[in-house]
Amino acid sequence: MLFQVLDDKEECPTVYLDGKIVREPDMSGLTKTWQWKPSLGDLPVECAYLWAGGKSLNELCPEEFQEEWSNLKKKSAAFNIAFKQAKIQTRDVCRDLLMPERFFKELCFLKNKISEHIFSTYEKPSNYDFLFDLTKVLEEIKSQPLRIVPYSLDDKMAAYKTRKFAQKLRYLQPYINYDVFGTVTGRLTTKRNSFPILTLDKDHRDIVHPNNDDFIELDFNAAEIRTFLALADIPQPKGDIHAWINENVFKGRKTRDETKKSVFAWLYNPKASNKKLEQLFKRDEVIAKYFDGTHVNTPFGRRIETTKDKALNYIIQSTSSDLFLRRMIEVHKKLKGKQTKIAFCIHDSLVLDYNRQDRKMLEEVINIFEETDLGDFKVNVSTGKNFGKLRKIL
Repeated sequence: MLFQVLDDKEECPTVYLDGKIVREPDMSGLTKTWQWKPSLGDLPVECAYLWAGGKSLNELCPEEFQEEWSNLKKKSAAFNIAFKQAKIQTRDVCRDLLMPERFFKELCFLKNKISEHIFSTYEKPSNYDFLFDLTKVLEEIKSQPLRIVPYSLDDKMAAYKTRKFAQKLRYLQPYINYDVFGTVTGRLTTKRNSFPILTLDKDHRDIVHPNNDDFIELDFNAAEIRTFLALADIPQPKGDIHAWINENVFKGRKTRDETKKSVFAWLYNPKASNKKLEQLFKRDEVIAKYFDGTHVNTPFGRRIETTKDKALNYIIQSTSSDLFLRRMIEVHKKLKGKQTKIAFCIHDSLVLDYNRQDRKMLEEVINIFEETDLGDFKVNVSTGKNFGKLRKIL
């Protein structure tokens, strides 16, 4: 049964169903909608947004409904302007209490029509279950306000970039809105209206504080190199991977940073030559296994069009990203009902908003994170009172 959720907030479960606005719906039997929202909880539904690969309602609206859809968008924009002028914080109130019921009926009727169009013309993605679980994690992150402490910048105001950022900060909303479909590799980006957590300058990270007691960061040790080893069927070293490479390839003659630079300079440059690294990593064999001449085919079912020069980059980056995101999903499941939450993620780094009441389960969370689909990856663990002052403890 097709339906639409009227609000993003978990405490606002009102839905549009059978042409009616229902404020306390019986969720059983509801099967298809545009997009998952927190009020749906664990209800297994088909989401048209995921079927359509992240395209917007504007892009997907059939021609016969475009004029009506455009008019509804204008009405919605007018409501939002009125709320802003009246200084109404729409995040604090269920939207169905702020707008006329007739407007929601018209809007959801068209969302149903667009969703029906998608379900009848698009194929269900082979990785739909993964996308659905990931969406649930990211929607929860989106619903949690960051604790931003602007005065943490005070001692850095001599720098022009900090003064410029401080001005920008006044207009930023403290919410992270990730985009699942922002890259062909599957690596997350953030949408335009998001707090810029992925691009936040390291000198400005001090402003992000936990809502609980501490931040705890779980970070794969050299995620992309470990992913490459796994793809090449090479056993994972238990210690620091750059130290291991230095010992096995360079016989201890390089520093850790020199080793890291040498490996990446060779790995992602198809014209670079290093016989010792080639013997260890089997770069050409990995490319031959996962690149068919026009497309990269990853272990997680992604098929990405590219050239041979870029193939290895896409193989490693996409596989590494999917490995990480699957671990994040499993950690999220473990944290259900706990005070500790996932605060945000940055590529292969997962940051927890940690409540010390949950200390007994921390080791289990770390174990869940390190047990990837391609074997156990060493995890670095850091903690701190803000995002800019994390210190490594494991």
